[in-house]
Amino acid sequence: MKRVSLGILCFLMSLLLFAAPIEVEFWHAHGGRLGEKVVAICEDFNRSQSEYKVIPVYKGSYYDTMTAGIAAFRAGKPPHILQVYEVGTATMMAAKGAIKPVYQLMAETREPFDPSVYLPAVTGYYTTSDGRMLSLPFNSSTPVLYYNKEAFKKAGLDPNKPPKTWPEVAEYARKLVQAGYKGGFSTAWMSWIHLENFSAWHNVPFGTLENGFGGLGTEFTFNGPLQVRHIQQLADWQKEKIFVYGGRTNKGNVLFSSEEVAMYTESSAGYAGFVGTCKFEFGVSMLPYWPDVPGAPQNSIIGGASLWVMNGRKDAEYKGVARFFSYLSKPEVQADWHQFTGYLPITKAAYELTKKQGFYDKNPGTDISVLQINLKPPTPNSKGIRFGYMPQVRELLDETFEDILAGKVTAKKGLDDAVRKGNELLRQFERVNR
Repeated sequence: MKRVSLGILCFLMSLLLFAAPIEVEFWHAHGGRLGEKVVAICEDFNRSQSEYKVIPVYKGSYYDTMTAGIAAFRAGKPPHILQVYEVGTATMMAAKGAIKPVYQLMAETREPFDPSVYLPAVTGYYTTSDGRMLSLPFNSSTPVLYYNKEAFKKAGLDPNKPPKTWPEVAEYARKLVQAGYKGGFSTAWMSWIHLENFSAWHNVPFGTLENGFGGLGTEFTFNGPLQVRHIQQLADWQKEKIFVYGGRTNKGNVLFSSEEVAMYTESSAGYAGFVGTCKFEFGVSMLPYWPDVPGAPQNSIIGGASLWVMNGRKDAEYKGVARFFSYLSKPEVQADWHQFTGYLPITKAAYELTKKQGFYDKNPGTDISVLQINLKPPTPNSKGIRFGYMPQVRELLDETFEDILAGKVTAKKGLDDAVRKGNELLRQFERVNR
């Protein structure tokens, strides 16, 4: 009898040893080289232990990924982890019952978790007013100024002294146009860089109630005198080719990589792409600012996305999610991600490790994003934005910018109308999410 019992015990132990790992679904929005890197990170985690297997699934654009995740939750089959862009934060917070906050996940699974190790400028975007982290920052970026060093030399400009202010940008641009370039500068992501970040960089409000962090009932105020002045200046600069519009999102990147313009404002995460496409030496600098604005520059704000944990899965699976989040937060993992992509390191340790490894010395300018976002302690105007239906508001602003740049309306009229329509969207969001 004892021999039989011992045999059964050995058999059960062998089953445990060879049991299939618990699977964790991770829906993300990274295609191309970034998608390949996400897959590599998941594979490295899977190799580091045998209990869990993270399965990355590409679901298309940020908007498509968030929509698919919410639909899957309603259908009772949500992924464990959903990557959501920063402007979807308010939507995820309002999705009652759909999410399991990260602070709660880590406490329930008893996985070591210290929110203080993350960069405050990053985590502030994804935490409650009392400092509890709702989602895990993953790919956070901030806009910077890229400039063509060889073009600067050709135009008689110092390649080691990029413009710091907007008047200097105009001055440099005129010389670049005179040197034969089709335009001085262009930009990606008009709303994010030239309105959302512009407002934070100059410490003026984008909306009331601390840019939406104070809760529902907020209203947009991005039609202030400074924002109107800046957008109108961009429109006026087109006449001298100081500014050239390159299209929505980051479709204008080719203007910089093909050397049509010599200066370009784009996400810090655009670094990897420019390294691969630019056949010239380029530099990275902080965003320009208007020097007559008291206190400017302040600090920039983030873009990118964070990882949300969806409700409706088994406890054993959540332990795997927590283990994966701990792995993602390791200094060596985050440093590698930061160096490969240009995204910010989400932890202080990852930044220090990158510096210790000499990456910033070998790749000048790659630390600009970290220095810029931490330039000064965030204020209520510069810690980020949190508005409902912000993706739709950005689309509205893209249409508005194009009308202004085409001369159909003034910046004042365009932004006034956009604020009115944007506030209507905010009221709709509140009605749906009460």
